[in-house]
Amino acid sequence: MNLPGCSVHADADGTVAWLSTIDRPPSITYVVHGEIDAARALRDRIDADLGWHAVVPLPDERVLL
Repeated sequence: MNLPGCSVHADADGTVAWLSTIDRPPSITYVVHGEIDAARALRDRIDADLGWHAVVPLPDERVLL
């Protein structure tokens, strides 16, 4: 499977910088990596810096992509 819009090993600054290069923002951005507090902080930053709708799914939550 090819997922051309995925990032895996950047810090928060690198992730937000990378996301900002996307021409058309996704309708939802799922933050699924890292400790829960860090994931929530990144979610909040994506919302504040980019104006995107970002969520941290609950443990064992399934989402339709």
